Amino acid sequence: MNTQASINVGGLSFEWDLEKGKFLFEGQDSVLFWTSTAMKMFFDTIEEIAGEDAAEVVMETTGYRQGIVVGDYFSEMENVDAAEAAALITNTYASAGWGLAETHKLDIEKKTVEVHLKDSWEHSINIAQQKKTGGRFLPAHYAGIFTKLFGENIWYEVDHFQLEGYSESVIRYFPSDETVEENIHRLARSNEAKQIRQLQNLVEEKTAELTLLVKELSSPIIPVLDGIVVVPLLGTYDEERAEELMIKTLQNLPTYKAKYLVLDLTGLNNNFTQQAAALIEKLGAAAGLIGTETILVGISPAMSMVISESGIDISKFNCFQTLQHGIHFALAQNGRSII
Repeated sequence: MNTQASINVGGLSFEWDLEKGKFLFEGQDSVLFWTSTAMKMFFDTIEEIAGEDAAEVVMETTGYRQGIVVGDYFSEMENVDAAEAAALITNTYASAGWGLAETHKLDIEKKTVEVHLKDSWEHSINIAQQKKTGGRFLPAHYAGIFTKLFGENIWYEVDHFQLEGYSESVIRYFPSDETVEENIHRLARSNEAKQIRQLQNLVEEKTAELTLLVKELSSPIIPVLDGIVVVPLLGTYDEERAEELMIKTLQNLPTYKAKYLVLDLTGLNNNFTQQAAALIEKLGAAAGLIGTETILVGISPAMSMVISESGIDISKFNCFQTLQHGIHFALAQNGRSII
């Protein structure tokens, strides 16, 4: 069996050395893959791990940088200028199974060119992947090649892909400031923005949950004995919390047939303001209109100073130092006591 062989196709050499497991294309180590199976699996895996957006940038960047390598290869050829190198592209890539790549509208002075791609390996993979638009590896690959050939950064714009129903893909190339590095940074910024949005949404969601929980726990109404309910005031009451307290308390007093509303102010020791004092007066007055007498307990010396300075009159309410005293007083008004 012949373990070594070589062939020349379209002016390009192919060599095999089976004993060493070597395949050479133009004297360089090369490998062969099945396009619609092995290479498709490679593309699918990148998308699965990185996501479609990131995978597109990865393939575009890889294609471009590989194009730079190929551009170096053409540039190192003796007596071959950019126009001649562009003409060599068709045979070079066709012989390697990359599909038919033809250059059109080459303008050396303006450094512009069109590449028409037909039945490329990327097109075959995209069909196997059931994609609706073409990939970015090959368009970026030729951008890398012409960047080297023209000696200036070249980027591309796809007029249309073969995958969209055309007979071939048409890509235009031109000088540009856009680079693969900028696209990588753009993807990173996009991912950061996406993560920030996700965090903002999470914060808003948790804030809404916390607000609901605070409303449920804020100033609970505790029926301690028949006709007596206790409402402990806790924390700081802004306009929203104050309104919630008023509505919740006044709606539930008739439910408990409350004759006495005991407001426990102990939890306001460090947060007692003139606004809190006004709230207490307003709540007590509203409760009185529906037949419930208000008793205040837990007033500290500091609170009494704030109440005095505010000018709010709470003399109409019975006031006690502790919750126990307030409940005993309420019971006594009905001729009852705790034994």
